[in-house]
Amino acid sequence: MKFPLSIAFPSSLLFLSFLTFNPACGQDHKPYLPTAYPDRLTLGWQENPATSQAVNWRTDSTVTHAVGSIAEADPSPEVASKATTVPATTQSVKLDGSTKLYHTVHFKNLKPATKYNYRVGNGKEWTEWFQFTTASDGPAPFSFIYFGDAQNDIRSLWSRAIRGAYSTMPKTALMVHAGDLITTSNADWQWGEWFEAGGWINGMVPTLATPGNHEYFKDDDEQRKVSRHWRPSFVLPENGPEKLKETAYYLDYQGTRFIMLDSQAALLDSTVLDQQADWLVKILTNNPNRWTIVTHHHPIYSTKSGRDNEEWRSKMEPIYKKFGVDLVLQGHDHTYGRGLNMPLGKSRKYPDGPVYVVSVSGPKMYDIGLQDWMDRAGSNTQLYQIISIDGVKLSYQSYTVTGEVYDSFELTQNAKGQNQLTDRSPALKPERLDLPTEYQKRFKPEQLEEYNRKYKEYKARKSQ
Repeated sequence: MKFPLSIAFPSSLLFLSFLTFNPACGQDHKPYLPTAYPDRLTLGWQENPATSQAVNWRTDSTVTHAVGSIAEADPSPEVASKATTVPATTQSVKLDGSTKLYHTVHFKNLKPATKYNYRVGNGKEWTEWFQFTTASDGPAPFSFIYFGDAQNDIRSLWSRAIRGAYSTMPKTALMVHAGDLITTSNADWQWGEWFEAGGWINGMVPTLATPGNHEYFKDDDEQRKVSRHWRPSFVLPENGPEKLKETAYYLDYQGTRFIMLDSQAALLDSTVLDQQADWLVKILTNNPNRWTIVTHHHPIYSTKSGRDNEEWRSKMEPIYKKFGVDLVLQGHDHTYGRGLNMPLGKSRKYPDGPVYVVSVSGPKMYDIGLQDWMDRAGSNTQLYQIISIDGVKLSYQSYTVTGEVYDSFELTQNAKGQNQLTDRSPALKPERLDLPTEYQKRFKPEQLEEYNRKYKEYKARKSQ
């Protein structure tokens, strides 16, 4: 069977049934069609992570019975005979002219800090047996992975970021994605690449994700909405603002409160911005956790002038400072920056607000601006971050996709909740600040001169 030819292409150009053409990137890509066998498996939560675990997957429309099977992990191969079957819920979603089924199973009444085996299927066609470990029912050490934008060339180049991150920290408790997982909100083949890149890792490590601007699209009613793939593809807490189900939410995990905010929805509608800010105040007012980590797509402070999100910053940063948010993880700018909102020349040892990070995990790169807030910067480099929390200490390390530590710092919290920052980056290799080749070719002489001026100013400040 041949796919219909677009009039934009020569009539002699034929496509095999297992390939389609992507005009945006000019290369063949797989259609990622569903079958009766589960695919696009992801772990998530909607309830207490110490006693529950949710699993999401996709099939074609022939599946009429979806279940999960779970048992406490055991080294013997007799897993199936010890497992309990749990029914799944199913939703039918029409995408790209055909119907796909998305299934979710909620494993409940689990034991804290316990490893489980599970699989999902229809009772006949099953996945392999996966493993996960429930959270402790109180504060305990753990690590998690944070990714900036994946967005482009997901299968070919972003895959090394998620696989490298898992190889570096295979005992990671969860993965945080700061938006722009893909570049075209409803392009199924891009979501297919995202799930293929993560593969079985998504079935072993739960995902917390928030959408970026590329997850939003203009619907037939001319309203901007989150991708039709978002809610069917993930199972995320539904404890956020009413209009932002599974795009803004929070999760408490072993003494840390993770808060995911939908900056794109807020920037599209000021009433949503206000609603989200009011909700944030409420969940920070009653926060029993030692550590608070906020994630959103648009940076409070961008890594380049001209990409300022002033409305978002003026609403959110005072809340972060008032309620002692420790760390803010962001994307959008396709470069790397880590720093504080403190006057130049003032000691950075005792931050008066959160540490801000902007990072990028995919291959799409922008030119970097070397702004005054930045204490460590990076250009033209794919990265992933591993953050570990152990009592009063938060340890942060950023890695290149080739496995080198690129940035490192620690926050140590005293009895009053004040953080002390220890910057480990001066002992690391010099910052990677060369412009991407594209910008070296594109920039006019005056633009290169301006970049070189900012570069010299930045280096002079760092040497003081």
